[in-house]
Amino acid sequence: MTQSPGQGNALDNLLTESRTFPPSDEFAAQANAQPALYEEAKADREAFWAKQAERLHWETKWDQVLDWSGAPFAKWFVGGKLNVAYNCVDRHVESGHGDQVAIHWEGEPGDSRAITYAELQREVSKAANALTSLGIGAEDRVAIYMPMVPEAIFAMLACARVGALHNVVFGGFSAEALRTRIQDSACRLVITTDGQYRRGTPAPLKPAVDEAVADAPSVEKVIVVKRTDTEVAWTGKDVWWHELVDSQSDQHTPEAFDSEHPLFILYTSGTTGKPKGILHTSGGYLTQASYTHQNVFDLKPDTDVYWCTADIGWVTGHSYIVYGPLSNRVTQVVYEGTPNTPHEGRHWEIVQKYGVSIYYTAPTLIRTFMKWGADIPAKYDLSSLRVLGSVGEPINPEAWIWYRENVGGGKTPIVDTWWQTETGAIMISPLPGVISTKPGSAQRPLPGIGAKVVNDEGVEVPAGGGGYLVLDEPWPSMLRGIWGDEERYRDTYWSRFKDQGFYFAGDGAKYDADGDIWLLGRVDDVMNVSGHRISTTEVESALVSHPTVAEAAVVGASDDTTGQGIVAFVILRGGAGADAGGADAIKALRDHVAKEIGPIAKPRQIMVVPELPKTRSGKIMRRLLRDVAENRAVGDVTTLADSSVMDLISAGLQSGKAED
Repeated sequence: MTQSPGQGNALDNLLTESRTFPPSDEFAAQANAQPALYEEAKADREAFWAKQAERLHWETKWDQVLDWSGAPFAKWFVGGKLNVAYNCVDRHVESGHGDQVAIHWEGEPGDSRAITYAELQREVSKAANALTSLGIGAEDRVAIYMPMVPEAIFAMLACARVGALHNVVFGGFSAEALRTRIQDSACRLVITTDGQYRRGTPAPLKPAVDEAVADAPSVEKVIVVKRTDTEVAWTGKDVWWHELVDSQSDQHTPEAFDSEHPLFILYTSGTTGKPKGILHTSGGYLTQASYTHQNVFDLKPDTDVYWCTADIGWVTGHSYIVYGPLSNRVTQVVYEGTPNTPHEGRHWEIVQKYGVSIYYTAPTLIRTFMKWGADIPAKYDLSSLRVLGSVGEPINPEAWIWYRENVGGGKTPIVDTWWQTETGAIMISPLPGVISTKPGSAQRPLPGIGAKVVNDEGVEVPAGGGGYLVLDEPWPSMLRGIWGDEERYRDTYWSRFKDQGFYFAGDGAKYDADGDIWLLGRVDDVMNVSGHRISTTEVESALVSHPTVAEAAVVGASDDTTGQGIVAFVILRGGAGADAGGADAIKALRDHVAKEIGPIAKPRQIMVVPELPKTRSGKIMRRLLRDVAENRAVGDVTTLADSSVMDLISAGLQSGKAED
C-alpha cells in the first residue's frame, strides 16, 4: 500500500463506505438548519456566534464576542451576564409554558413522574434556597453522586442558580474515585441518595460517600435523597433532602453571573492515572449546547419528545439532558435504569409509552441491541421516532444501518456526533435536513466550528488521507482549563501542534474521497502492522459488517514478524447459529476482513466471547484485552461494569487461533 503524498506516517485510510442517505424532501423542508447556515458562519464567524448567543436571555449583553489574546484560554461574550438556570427554567414559565412537561421521569422499578416547567422552577428554587441555607454560594464546589433521579437534575440547576460549581461523579464509580474528585476540587457539600436500583435490585450508594468523605475534610454536609429506603449509617454531617429541601420556600431570585463564571468541573480519565478536572464556564458553554441541540436534533419544542439515554455523570448528560435541552424548552424522557430491566425491550417500551421522537444513544448500546436481536424492537410501535443520534465513540457502518432499519423504520435520519468532555458540545455531525448521511461518518464540522485532519507535521492531509483530528479555531463551549493545573492543560491539549496553535483531540481520523471526516478512535489504540498504522475502529467495522457479528474489539499484540499482530474479540449476533464460532466460521471472518480492508488487516487470531470488558459508561477496555492477547496477567479490573467478563475471556484464550 502506498501512502498519500504528505501523509507521512499518519494513519492508513483503509476501509471504504459508499452508501449515502439523503434527507427526505419533507424533512428537509421543515428542518431547523438550512444549507445557508454554513455560509453564514463562514462569512463572519464571530457574528454567527453572537447570533446564536441571542437565543439566550442575557441580563447584561456582552461587549466583545471573543477574546483569544490569552490563548489557549478563551473568553467568550466578554462582559455579558446571565444565569444559566434561569435560561433553562424560569424564562419558559414566564413565557407561558409553565404547564409544559419538562421531564417524563421513568424509574427502573416502573414508578414514574411528570415534571412541568412550573414544578421544575419550584423544585430548583427550593434546592437553591437549601444550598444558601448551608452557606453554599458563588464558586463553592458541590459534589453530586446520584443515580438518574429528578433530584440530580434539580441539584445541578440549583448549583447553577446560586453560582456554585457542580462536580458530578457517576454513581457507578468507587468510593476512591469519588474521594479523589472531592479532594481535588475541595468540595464543601456532597449530594447523594441512600441507594440506587441496578437491574431490579436496590444497591447501596451512601456507604461509598461515607468512605470518601472520611478522607475529605473540606466536606461540611452531605444531603441524602431517599430513593430505595435502604437503611444507612448516619453521621453529624448528614441531612435528608426531604427534611432540608422540602421545607424551603419555592421562591428564589436568581443572580446574573459573568459569562466566564465557572459552571462545572467534570473529571475525565488521564493517561497518568490522575483524573483531569475539566472546567467549563457559563455563557459560551450554554450558547453552544443550546445551538447544537436545536440544530443537530432538529428539535421542535412544541411537538417533540426527546430522549438522551446517557447518565448525568458524563458530559453527554450535562449538555444533552440538562443544559442544551432545557434551554430549548424540551419535553424529554429521563430513565433511571438499565436497558434490559425487567426485559430487553425496555427502551422500546418507553419510546412507545411516551411517543419519543428523538432518541440519542451510544454505539455500544446499539450493538448490544443487535446482539439481542431485531425481533425485540419489532414488537413495539416506534413510528413516533423521526431523528436518531449516536454519541461516545465511532459507530460501525453496519451498526448504523441496523439502527436505521430496525429502530428508525428505514427512513429516520441518523446524526453521528463527535465531541468530547473537553469540547463541551457537539463539534462534528451531519445536520439532518441538509446533509446526505453516511453510515459510520460524523462527516463535517458544524457551522461555526473549525476542525481538520492533519499529519505529524500539522499539514492537512488530502482527500483519502488519514491522520490526527485537530480543532483550529476556538469555540464557545471549549474547556477553560484543567482544574488547578494550567501546565497539564497546555501539555495535554496544545503541545502536540503548538506551533500551529491547534487543539489536539487525541483521536485519529481520515477524510474519504468526498472530504467527509471519519473518526478512527484514540490514537493510543492505533496498531502498527508491518509498518502500516491501522486503526482498531476500521478492523472492528469490517468485522461487524459480517452478518454473524454484533460487536467486535480489536487490539494489536506483539508479533515477532510484523511488529504487531491483530487480535480480535467478537460477540455474535442473536440467531447467528451454533456453528458461527467454529473453525470454519473463524476463517471466514478473517477472510472477510481481508476482503473488506486488505490482507494487511487480516486478524492473526479471532476469539468468540460472550461479552467485552467495558466500563460502566460502555467504553471497551482494550488495555485488558491486550493483556489477554499477549498472555500477561490481566491488570486492574476495578473500573469494569462486570469484572467476571475477564475470566470468561481468559478461559477461551486458546480458541480461534489462526491456521495460516
